[in-house]
Amino acid sequence: MPIARRFQKLQVQWPMRGSNCSKGRVWQPTAGAAAGVAWLPFERAGRRLKRKVVVVRAEGGLKVGSGPFVVVCCRGPASGLGRSCPPPPRLLSDPSVPGPALRSTRAPPAAARCRPGPHCGPAAATMSLHGKRKEIYKYEAPWTVYAMNWSVRPDKRFRLALGSFVEEYNNKVQLVGLDEESSEFICRNTFDHPYPTTKLMWIPDTKGVYPDLLATSGDYLRVWRVGETETRLECLLNNNKNSDFCAPLTSFDWNEVDPYLLGTSSIDTTCTIWGLETGQVLGRVNLVSGHVKTQLIAHDKEVYDIAFSRAGGGRDMFASVGADGSVRMFDLRHLEHSTIIYEDPQHHPLLRLCWNKQDPNYLATMAMDGMEVVILDVRVPCTPVARLNNHRACVNGIAWAPHSSCHICTAADDHQALIWDIQQMPRAIEDPILAYTAEGEINNVQWASTQPDWIAICYNNCLEILRV
Repeated sequence: MPIARRFQKLQVQWPMRGSNCSKGRVWQPTAGAAAGVAWLPFERAGRRLKRKVVVVRAEGGLKVGSGPFVVVCCRGPASGLGRSCPPPPRLLSDPSVPGPALRSTRAPPAAARCRPGPHCGPAAATMSLHGKRKEIYKYEAPWTVYAMNWSVRPDKRFRLALGSFVEEYNNKVQLVGLDEESSEFICRNTFDHPYPTTKLMWIPDTKGVYPDLLATSGDYLRVWRVGETETRLECLLNNNKNSDFCAPLTSFDWNEVDPYLLGTSSIDTTCTIWGLETGQVLGRVNLVSGHVKTQLIAHDKEVYDIAFSRAGGGRDMFASVGADGSVRMFDLRHLEHSTIIYEDPQHHPLLRLCWNKQDPNYLATMAMDGMEVVILDVRVPCTPVARLNNHRACVNGIAWAPHSSCHICTAADDHQALIWDIQQMPRAIEDPILAYTAEGEINNVQWASTQPDWIAICYNNCLEILRV
């Protein structure tokens, strides 16, 4: 990923609201009808298209038109809520007057699903500055940001961890939080990290009952304990039993059902499942240690990513991708065999995979230097059910909506974060429904699991959280 080179800045597309929607007319909604209609341009394959956009007032699910994302298209049922698009509402007498047409309701975004299944995630808290809600919050780090993750603890709502990308041994990890009084990000803690972190994750503890832990991968898997004033290393995990050195780790995942279970992927073709343990010693409570539960050769070449599935109870099944261009699925209860879900037709290395948070039958992956994201259904191996290919540069990040099985966000070197509605699969998904243009090549994207109104992106040395 070309994250260490200089980036060309582009102008940010600000929220579509009132007179800011310069490409068309803003409509006043009628009761129970669409919240707004406008004409917006959208570039596809080098052609500038003009599409009719219907912005709906959602009673649940993904709310559009309320944040910095710009609506780019709408097809079929309005906003994926299963309703037909209503007739055009009446036009405002003064289209430049910003009314409630393009503002979202404050209903919890938990109901838009294209398939039956449980939903999760409370409505996000409204952040304010002098009585006005902000849609974008920005933090500038002293170095290029690559790794990034949201905290899920209920008492740390707007806390994120950031990892530096400096091409030398000495790197940093910062813990930043949004001060709700000043509406500014504040660096809470900074600690040294050997080499850049390939990934970092907070412990998936939505109830705040476990120790406040942060894991990082690089040359080793490290688990850190985060305190109010300092962050200390709890344990360093080496998957090479015969040496003090191990092959670099490309990624890892923390099991959401069993937080004492982690999985790592490595360039030595292996995946390792780790078990964490807590003990007590004099003067130090809940000392964390770890041991290898299982280590297996997962691919023919380097393994680039690993992710646990919520299927089968959410504890035993995981998938991995690697340089051999395949997606493989494993079951910890039956490790004598694996299932090849997909193989890239050109055998390009696959860099990342991400499971649908609501429907464990679906996952997304992307190839090295590829400009598209492939959606797979594990029930139909080897055949993609959708290809998301509107990016004009290589894709770097994928994030499924935590509260909806139909929505996914992709981010790429073309400075764009795109949100897609995939409910019409297996029919082709032509265009995204929302788009945001950043000031640089986006290296990573994360959709907050406990606050589904917010998406975080990082580019250059900047972190931005965006309200959907």
